[in-house]
Amino acid sequence: MTKEYLKVIAGVDTHADTHHVGVITDTGQHLADKEFPAAGAGYQGIIDFITGFGSVLAAGVEGTGSYGAELSRVLTRKGIRVVEVMRPNRQARRLRGKSDPLDAYQAAESVLSGRAGVTPKSRDGAVESLRVLRAERATAMRARVAVMAQVKTILTTAPETLRARYRSMTSPALMAALEKTRPSGAPSEPLTSTATVLKRLAVRYRHQELALIDAELDTVLTLHAPMLRHIQGVGTDVASQLLVTVGDNPERVTTEAKFAALVGVAPIPASSGKRTRHRLSRAGDRQANKAIHRVVLVRMRYDNRTRAYVARRRQEGKGTKEIMRCLKRYVAREIYNQLLDPRPAPDAATLRKARATKGLTLQEAADALSVWPTTLSRLERGLSHDSDVHHRYETWLSSQSTAYAQTPYPPVDRALPT
Repeated sequence: MTKEYLKVIAGVDTHADTHHVGVITDTGQHLADKEFPAAGAGYQGIIDFITGFGSVLAAGVEGTGSYGAELSRVLTRKGIRVVEVMRPNRQARRLRGKSDPLDAYQAAESVLSGRAGVTPKSRDGAVESLRVLRAERATAMRARVAVMAQVKTILTTAPETLRARYRSMTSPALMAALEKTRPSGAPSEPLTSTATVLKRLAVRYRHQELALIDAELDTVLTLHAPMLRHIQGVGTDVASQLLVTVGDNPERVTTEAKFAALVGVAPIPASSGKRTRHRLSRAGDRQANKAIHRVVLVRMRYDNRTRAYVARRRQEGKGTKEIMRCLKRYVAREIYNQLLDPRPAPDAATLRKARATKGLTLQEAADALSVWPTTLSRLERGLSHDSDVHHRYETWLSSQSTAYAQTPYPPVDRALPT
């Protein structure tokens, strides 16, 4: 078969300084392997090497999230389909041995056999900016926690005259008070040196690094996915984590069931005998699972529909874990639909105008809808988003004439997970 009609698959074993490439045919025949530097000229050499054998069907790359990230981007820009390959099976490695050429060929064979078929994250858009900002935020948060622990440790052994001032203070109040102190005296005095160190630690704790990072995260989200935070319970931290989990190319997660598995909320059968039940998946991205867990906790505390759902399921004999499993799956479905088909929150600017036109007060509307007036005020000013309250408020306003008649608003039956 001539080179023009030969179909090949490449496999790449990636390292910090070098990449080893193996090429096989679409029938599994080994053609050649070669090592290249992990740099600009080396990437072009890899492309010339694998395209020199024929038409490239795909390239299996190990470590697309680390050493192979830049190579994946270069291959994708050249129109070569990149497939993420996991590290070789340890049992097979013990039988066949280990070397860079063997690992490269095994990466190509994984693509050929279908064992590897995951499209890697592109890492070339706004989500990559969110990822590096979140990495910085995580280290800043750990440093902040370490400073707090050190302050508490120093105060434990500090002189009583110093400990007595701060004994009953909460952590935020303690750090604010320590920052405002003005230690004086000789540095050789234990009381002076202790007070000085505590002040410096408090200044470090209250440094505005976290606020700066959060502001930058908010800016990126406003430009890239402003409507994701319109979902109740989803704030800057949750939204940024979910976007990082999905990546810059969310189309690689083809169904909402796959998204549920990715974030670790897919139900796993756990039935035995006469008992039929499901449990929550322990797999998936645990940070994304944590984010969805926080959304569920917020809704269970503040959302009336969710609280009514929880009460109903408890009457059916469901436990808290089972109820939260159902809610997590529901939240994952809602978030996936927003990621793939963004829908803006309802425009609340017309609500205040409609209320004023009909001569209704905020208190009257709040009483009719059984919510706090501040809830409606924040909704009217666009400071919060709640599609359920917005729908109820809008429906109630449309049903009111200029002369307000006090009639309780009927509950809205909107689908929740069963």
